[in-house]
Amino acid sequence: MGILEGLIAAVSPRWAYEREAWRQSYQVLRHYDAAGQGRISGHWAAINESAETTDRYSRDIIRARARDLERNSDILQSVILAYDRNVVGKGYTLRANTGDSTLDRRLEDLWRQWCEARNCDVTGEQSFTELLRMAEERKKVDGGILFLFRHTAGGLVPFKLQAIDVDELDTSRTQPRRRGNRVVGGVEYNSWRQPQGYWIQQYDIEGWRQLESVYIDARDAFFLKSKRHPSQLREMSDLTHTLTRIRDVNEYINAVSVKERIAACMAVFIRKALPSGGFGRSAVQTGDNGRIDYAGKKLTPGMIMELNPGDSVDAVNPGSAATDAASFLRTQQALVGAGQGLSYEAVSRDMKGSTYSSARQNAVEDEYTYAADVELLQRMMSEIYEQFVISCILAGRIAPAGFWEDKKKYMAHTWVKAPKKWIDPAKEAGAGQTALQSGQKTYQDVCAERGKDWRQAIEETAAVLAYGRERGVDMGGVLFGSKAAALDPDADQGKPEEE
Repeated sequence: MGILEGLIAAVSPRWAYEREAWRQSYQVLRHYDAAGQGRISGHWAAINESAETTDRYSRDIIRARARDLERNSDILQSVILAYDRNVVGKGYTLRANTGDSTLDRRLEDLWRQWCEARNCDVTGEQSFTELLRMAEERKKVDGGILFLFRHTAGGLVPFKLQAIDVDELDTSRTQPRRRGNRVVGGVEYNSWRQPQGYWIQQYDIEGWRQLESVYIDARDAFFLKSKRHPSQLREMSDLTHTLTRIRDVNEYINAVSVKERIAACMAVFIRKALPSGGFGRSAVQTGDNGRIDYAGKKLTPGMIMELNPGDSVDAVNPGSAATDAASFLRTQQALVGAGQGLSYEAVSRDMKGSTYSSARQNAVEDEYTYAADVELLQRMMSEIYEQFVISCILAGRIAPAGFWEDKKKYMAHTWVKAPKKWIDPAKEAGAGQTALQSGQKTYQDVCAERGKDWRQAIEETAAVLAYGRERGVDMGGVLFGSKAAALDPDADQGKPEEE
């Protein structure tokens, strides 16, 4: 309050009060409610800092708590498994697009062999699809995972992958390898904040830390993580927004479970009459005709027990919380899913109140959420594939002419995700046919939605129809019968002429 307000308050406190009230109302009208400093939001203290400064002091704690819930919370597992099913699923199929069909088939065959555990993993324990699932899980929980490109012998080609936890980045390292760079959180950056290399702390097989860390050039590694701020350097767990709610739900479920176990038991208290002799409560007589102490007694089915004279029984019957818990958990699971950009059905797998339209709409919206992780995962897979192609050439598995002059041509490829079954195949097939006939979708779009390459689909269809005609079996299809005869005059050869 200023000097003028003090003088006014001395003369007329009511006038000073009204003046102050109008001033506060005017200030509220001038500012955002979210920036208000009133009674409700006065305790909301927040400051603006760079993303790395904000994350640095919380990253390890959040990762540890996320891992704890990963081990102990079924709600968190439902979120992780939803991403596993829809981002990786049954895996991805390579479609090489070099322009040479023979070379394409050779690369695709070599890639299928390399994806086996003994060829792609330095430990020989996980196939490429299993590595992708692990990468997706670690990205959700830990915030990221590091894959090192190891050029070793013993496989199909001298190239394998080594998965590294983000914990193994040497955060104590401060001296850069190159002058002008900086090391932050075990990652060496140049002046443009571009990663130049990774300092990996070494451990023995039992997990004991060794003194020296090893430098890995950024060209020989891929750091799978999501970057959400320009100033962000290291990873941050994708579950950060929902960890507190998941933990609260976990604790609530445990409390309800304990309460239900208590409610399932019948507890009885025996109200004793005043003792007839002695002093205080400790004076209890025992004997055939004396008073009997009930301490330690248990109720069993069918038992008959005679109480002492004057004693009475009070039964304890706690109420059940299961009914209220169902609606509470449904709401909490919906909020957990919303925090991860997913629908309630995707997280809970509860389709009880869903219709076909609502379930299909939620599935479509969820696909947009998964698309970000799919894009990031495919970018990593493409870099791995480029290393694979070069290794195939160095190992003599393929020898395309002019590869080093036009590497982009020979590394061209696409990834086809394994299809998943639809909610209603008949409706989906009808919708696809209508969209195709009306020009809303191309044949490439329809095949891509079903996880197939359109060229491969046409070749497979043509092979089936040709074999069916050869054997005299009507296989159906868009190019069979009169349409096939119009396109191929020899299609009806071998059939008896009509009289």
